[in-house]
Amino acid sequence: MSTAHSSYYLPNPSAWPVITSAGLFSLALGTVLTINGIVAGPWLMALGVAIIVTMMFRWFGQVISESESGTYNTQVDRSFRWGMAWFIFSEVMFFAAFFGALFYIRQFAIQWIGSDNVLWPGFSATWPTAGPKGLMPVAEGMIPGANQFSPMGAWGIPAINTLILLTSGATVTWAHWGLLKDNRAQLITGLFMTVALGISFLCLQAFEYVHAYTELGLTLKTGVYGATFFMLTGFHGFHVTMGTIMLIVILIRSMSGHFRPDHHFAFEAVAWYWHFVDVVWLFLFIFVYWF
Repeated sequence: MSTAHSSYYLPNPSAWPVITSAGLFSLALGTVLTINGIVAGPWLMALGVAIIVTMMFRWFGQVISESESGTYNTQVDRSFRWGMAWFIFSEVMFFAAFFGALFYIRQFAIQWIGSDNVLWPGFSATWPTAGPKGLMPVAEGMIPGANQFSPMGAWGIPAINTLILLTSGATVTWAHWGLLKDNRAQLITGLFMTVALGISFLCLQAFEYVHAYTELGLTLKTGVYGATFFMLTGFHGFHVTMGTIMLIVILIRSMSGHFRPDHHFAFEAVAWYWHFVDVVWLFLFIFVYWF
């Protein structure tokens, strides 16, 4: 429960932030223990996930109930908008750090290391490089084809996924137009199409990963190229997963009659996030797959 005043909204104390922290701590600790082969690790991870999922249903459900009951005022709406804007900005900085690491490796680190020949004889200062476990000269006694990998091409699944995400950006915008016109059928149809496109993207990316591991020799252990490839595409895939889940929640709420043309920030917040995911993928397609 919370209290709304004429111009300032004051929420009552809540235990959910503490519960969320406990879930995140259990998940992180369980992950560390699992990596080190300790038996309790997987159990702590499962506990952390269960706490976080429970929190999401209960805490978000409370916020939805308060919103639908008219508890919030314009000051809360501004707070939500600023909060979502800063959250997306933090995600922009998150990916900027990863793209910066990729740029530094490709434009500076490889050339510096190659010019001094400080790693191993025969190192080629070209991109993509996988280190000693990647492309090795046959003259060093390696069996042709052994420990080699093929970089992921841009034209194929990555290009299809680019088209899918660009289309999903159009469908969620079309759904928003339907909401502004109070056209419930257009809203639901547009959201359903966006969810279907998001799931299609994830399925194709999973197929791409299987193809990379089983046929291209491209894994997380394939040197700096493999590490940066899976780091960037994997974290983006995680964001697409979160965005798809949020879209499903918004779809269910729309089917339940939530949102009005003048009261629908939850929809706008998810749309902002989805457009952010689309833009990040364009940079990924250009700098990770294409160039």
